[in-house]
Amino acid sequence: MEALAVFFCLAITLHNIEEAIWLPQWSKQGLKFQKAVTPNEFHFAMLVITALAYLSAFFFIFFPQSNFAKWLFVGFLGAMIINAVFPHLLATIIMKKYAPGLVTGLLLNIPINCFIIQRMFEAHLIGWTELLFSTIMVGLSLLALIPFLFKLGKMFTFNSKT
Repeated sequence: MEALAVFFCLAITLHNIEEAIWLPQWSKQGLKFQKAVTPNEFHFAMLVITALAYLSAFFFIFFPQSNFAKWLFVGFLGAMIINAVFPHLLATIIMKKYAPGLVTGLLLNIPINCFIIQRMFEAHLIGWTELLFSTIMVGLSLLALIPFLFKLGKMFTFNSKT
């Protein structure tokens, strides 16, 4: 399972790099469901969320007997699967224009995370209730955290008007 956790970290890193490069500019389109975000705001939030994802994998690897570590990791796996569909795929369909993060979400996050979840089911590490509950809890926590992280990221924005 440890090697699989490393693949999760690789997938989420590549996904967040794709978003970091293109999402701040993409968000300036005046979308009803996406507030415009500056690169500093987004990059700060992305770094924190990536660090949290890495921590979830770290805790799962080094504390395999901890239910909290397992649920946190499984919750991140599930949340990132859902994230590939809502908002990335949905935004691309609605806008008829590519939403940054879609390719890495569909080609990396979904297959890698589903494979890890499948292996966890096969090893009897999780059941459906744990998967659903942890995915909902981590997903909602991340959704609540993102606006706060954007505000913190904005505080670290330096205005260089001279």
